[in-house]
Amino acid sequence: MGRIRLGLADADEASAIANMSRQLVEHGLPWSWDERRVLRCMANRDCVVLAARDRRQVVGFAIMDFYDQHSHLSLLAVRPGFQRQGIGRELVDWLEASARTAGIFMVHLELRAANDGARRFYERLGYREAGMKPAYYGGREDALRMSHDLTVAPTSRA
Repeated sequence: MGRIRLGLADADEASAIANMSRQLVEHGLPWSWDERRVLRCMANRDCVVLAARDRRQVVGFAIMDFYDQHSHLSLLAVRPGFQRQGIGRELVDWLEASARTAGIFMVHLELRAANDGARRFYERLGYREAGMKPAYYGGREDALRMSHDLTVAPTSRA
């Protein structure tokens, strides 16, 4: 990861994060993670907005909500020119470590059912399929629900 640094996102980065969500996660769907929603999450003590920065430019981000018994990874994205460099894995590792520190050992997420690359990425990190949510995305696309028990070590991190 070299020059990439992780840290809590700043309010002045909310627009960049929302735009990345629009381009990289929500493309083709109604936009739900606009700048106001990202800012609301930043202001919520039970939500973490984590940024990966190359110098001062946001090149990746992740958003996770923390509840009493589990956490929910709402969004994860890395700009195309920075993908496959371990940034996504570092973002997830940081958030999972935070969950463990908070005494939370289960993480849930949803992804587009047709997104085989994302499914394989999460499987390598120890996530397992936990069901489907029909028409979850904009009433048009199914979601695959995945979960990770943080007390179980992943079988492969390759």
